[in-house]
Amino acid sequence: MRIAIAGASGLIGQALLERLDANGHETILFVRPGAKATARPAISWDPSRGTLSEGDMATVGQIDAVVNLSGAGIGDKRWNTKRKIDILNSRITSTNLLVSHLGSFQGSTPHLINASAIGFYGSRGDELLTEESAQGQGFLAEVCAQWETAAAQATTPVTFVRTGIVLTKRGGALAKQLPLFKLGLGGRLGLGNQWLSPISLDDEVRALLHILEQGLTGPINLVAPSAVTNGEFTTVLAQILHRPAVLTAPAFALKIALGNEMASELLLSSQRISPVRLLESGFRFNHTELRPLLEWAIRN
Repeated sequence: MRIAIAGASGLIGQALLERLDANGHETILFVRPGAKATARPAISWDPSRGTLSEGDMATVGQIDAVVNLSGAGIGDKRWNTKRKIDILNSRITSTNLLVSHLGSFQGSTPHLINASAIGFYGSRGDELLTEESAQGQGFLAEVCAQWETAAAQATTPVTFVRTGIVLTKRGGALAKQLPLFKLGLGGRLGLGNQWLSPISLDDEVRALLHILEQGLTGPINLVAPSAVTNGEFTTVLAQILHRPAVLTAPAFALKIALGNEMASELLLSSQRISPVRLLESGFRFNHTELRPLLEWAIRN
């Protein structure tokens, strides 16, 4: 397959490129002004200015799919009005630009695999959530809903990949947690009864490849089959590292440090998600339970 990727410099994008190369697929990159030169075929674009080179698209020719992973990090900076606008606009503008040009690829109607997140469901306590569950409440739920609405305007097949917490020591949440846990300073967040829905980086990119090769469309949850509570996650991670984890970060302290909204939605939110459609499509996870998932993530 010939697959164009937007957001290939991110954690998931880099791992996806490696997997696509290993599986013999040809990749094309969407590159922004000033980006490091690449030996791969490339399409110049600048979502902030609404520009995308149709000349590059013509040179690239026919493609089978576009994977859109673009978007500002939701946990990189403290949320304020400007940061929230950046988080939303970085997703909507890039998606709108891609959607408006999908028909310009010569002789092809590419499948759009558009990033989303389990933030779509909001915080729902102990409720088990599937792709059939309704949109939840909160800033991230609204961001995901608008993101998916923008992608849904495409006239080509569209998939919304609602990704959970991607675990790897290469980056993301686990990379930030490991130094503290290795020092014996890790601990439960709030009451620790909030549900987490993780997935290994390995299974994340394998699932994306499965979606591409099977042509799956619509919303698909990218999470491991077994959700866990924050308390369970803390205990298992500490056991694997042979360190204590007796500390607790009270909810009020997290809200003071990050702001009420950011702490509530990123650290205290409860999301118990099931990957129903992936399982029904025949996908087989390499890491279904928390302990082997974490052991793999710490090694890789």
